[in-house]
Amino acid sequence: MATTRFLLRAIPLTRPLTGPLIRQAADETRPIRLWLYAVAALVLVMVSVGGATRLTGSGLSITEWKPILGAIPPLNAADWQEAFDKYRQITQYKLVNKGMSLDAFKVIYWWEWGHRQLGRFIGIAYLIPFLTFLALGRVPATSKPKLWGLFALGGLQGVMGWYMVQSGLTDRVDVSQHRLAAHLTLAAVIFAGLLWVAFDLAPASKRVRLRSVPRMTVFASGLLLALVFGQIFLGALVAGLKAGLSHNTWPLMDGQVIPSGLLAMTPWWRNAFDNVLTVQFDHRVLAYILAALGLVQAWRVARTADDEQARLSAWLLGFAILAQIALGVWTLLAMVPLWLGLAHQSMAMIVLAAAVWHRHAVLRS
Repeated sequence: MATTRFLLRAIPLTRPLTGPLIRQAADETRPIRLWLYAVAALVLVMVSVGGATRLTGSGLSITEWKPILGAIPPLNAADWQEAFDKYRQITQYKLVNKGMSLDAFKVIYWWEWGHRQLGRFIGIAYLIPFLTFLALGRVPATSKPKLWGLFALGGLQGVMGWYMVQSGLTDRVDVSQHRLAAHLTLAAVIFAGLLWVAFDLAPASKRVRLRSVPRMTVFASGLLLALVFGQIFLGALVAGLKAGLSHNTWPLMDGQVIPSGLLAMTPWWRNAFDNVLTVQFDHRVLAYILAALGLVQAWRVARTADDEQARLSAWLLGFAILAQIALGVWTLLAMVPLWLGLAHQSMAMIVLAAAVWHRHAVLRS
């Protein structure tokens, strides 16, 4: 009898770990995931601050790049006058802001300084916890190369930012739209990478699982993610060319479905990057393609999903795209007021987050 009671007590302890026990063991990665989500949130804020810096014309107010000493702003009247004098040497001041007061210069200076300072803070917020997790042995071996890679991309982003600013310090009154697009797209890659690694570390019981995933559904999830990146790149070109300040009608452009002048530049390929009309047209058309593909994908996944989260990721992406289109139309018709421009740019990152989540869910099913 005593032996039977012993065996009955021992049996539950010898069963494989299931349910809450698995989640408890797997949740050892929870601090790392929260850290990655926090850094991703900082990147989203950084994108918004970068947008404000661009829309307020502040990006060229600091004409030097000092990664360490640049964290110290002007501390006295002489420092402010020196910084202002350097700004007055560039073309933007001479052709756009000639006669600007020192107080007005301080406003645009603080926008650019804040943007750069936030970049430094993100670097610290990433590196110190990362090294701490490494020292504690908490980082899975498969995640280490990815996390080091993201750190390297963060450093590259700082270099890319200065490379972009340099383009506006010569004979231009603003930065190159090509370099601006590269700068924003790289920020999007870093943002997506942070989320992807965090999703990788999620406990198995929390991952999305599908009954069966048709090849077309898998392909469409990747295509949607790629097109979202492409749309962010196009949006940066629109911003860099100030294309949102022209052709402020919708759904037609200049009263036409396909406006004339799309290929006015030679060689023809330059139109995709330098023609204000073409860039805005491409941005609009890609938005429509994304909306159609996103809704079709949501409908397809709804028919094959075995988990509520699977359907949620697809529908969230579809509706986020629709919301972004509505916000974009509003921004265009209102001729890009600051708050709407920032909302539109920030919403682009939300759409990207949804696309990353959906792609990850499909691949891990």
